[in-house]
Amino acid sequence: MLNFVLCDDNINVLNRLEKMLESIFISKKFNAQIVLSTTYPDELINYIRNNTVNVVILDIDLKSKVSGLDLANMIRKKDKNIYIIFTTGHLEYGLMAYKYKTFDYLPKPITKERLEETLIRLFEDVSGDTSDFVRLDNNKTIIKQDSIQYIQKDGMKVIFHTDTRNYETYSSFKKILPQLSQQFVQCHKSYIVNTDKITDVNTTNSTILLNNNKDVKCLIGPKYKNKFMEVFNYGNFSNNLDGFNNTK
Repeated sequence: MLNFVLCDDNINVLNRLEKMLESIFISKKFNAQIVLSTTYPDELINYIRNNTVNVVILDIDLKSKVSGLDLANMIRKKDKNIYIIFTTGHLEYGLMAYKYKTFDYLPKPITKERLEETLIRLFEDVSGDTSDFVRLDNNKTIIKQDSIQYIQKDGMKVIFHTDTRNYETYSSFKKILPQLSQQFVQCHKSYIVNTDKITDVNTTNSTILLNNNKDVKCLIGPKYKNKFMEVFNYGNFSNNLDGFNNTK
């Protein structure tokens, strides 16, 4: 049984979050319960000091002298294994939040779909069944591999483009590639593509179309072209293609 604690300065947000969580617990048959829901930072800290808590969903801007980041720092001093999920309407806090080994960061307003995605990953992580997942460098964020469309290198950052959102981390393809299953192929110095998501390949302009979305594309680099086409043509990855322009 996982014990969840919630803290937000807005009681209406708390009530809505409770309802969404309870609905997800029931529909997904998650063994979990909400043991505390509070608008008071002191109450949260006192509870964690004296009770078993597994997951904290925490607003960053609590409209008080103590911020969610301050609380996260206190929580980490007591227990390094508690899952911390931040919520906030201030996107600029995102990178700051991950300093505290954050499992996820939920922008407000929180949707049930987005919350459910996070909980699914969390329970998979708890169970240790992460063979179908990729761990980011902080080891507290895991991404389901079949949700990844492509992975992009952008300077020092690596961006995972998934079906629902993007994840950013400071890493390298050298560290990430060994974690990936065989449907992932590097097609460019800056791109790794999930071949299961490919719906068209145009070798004339060296582009890959994903999920029939003309705005979601990967590039094929000259250095990787021959290997990519060999894997793609003979790796049984073309079953989902609506069209395939293999123009020389």
